Amino acid sequence: MTRANFASHPFLLGFEQLDRLVERTARSGETYPPYNIEQRGENAYRITLAVAGFAESDLSITVEDRQLMIRGRHAEEAGSERVFLHRGIATRQFQRAFVLADGVEVSGAHLDCGLLHVDLERVAPENVVRTIEIGRRG
Repeated sequence: MTRANFASHPFLLGFEQLDRLVERTARSGETYPPYNIEQRGENAYRITLAVAGFAESDLSITVEDRQLMIRGRHAEEAGSERVFLHRGIATRQFQRAFVLADGVEVSGAHLDCGLLHVDLERVAPENVVRTIEIGRRG
């Protein structure tokens, strides 16, 4: 069975990386923490992660090369001798990645009642028309 991809179409030049991105995203099987993605306007989005038990200082949000990375890691409680009879609240560390399209930027983030909200905005690019001169060889 032949799988169609972006790189094989003659009018889509330079999209090989998009094929790799789709494959990598399809393989990701992470389910923790649960999250929602909502559209909040024509050019606005919000990612909401359920991070109950994490303090603001336990969370980090970075963007590098169009990849939004959200990490959570509990700081070790010094001298904590807690004994759990039942431990059902997940507090394991996590790393959740989202690939942002060109022009999508993080506009803000806030933590509210155990939910981490990350707001995204698509910034409209300037339309630039560039004329290419045709030169002579020889």
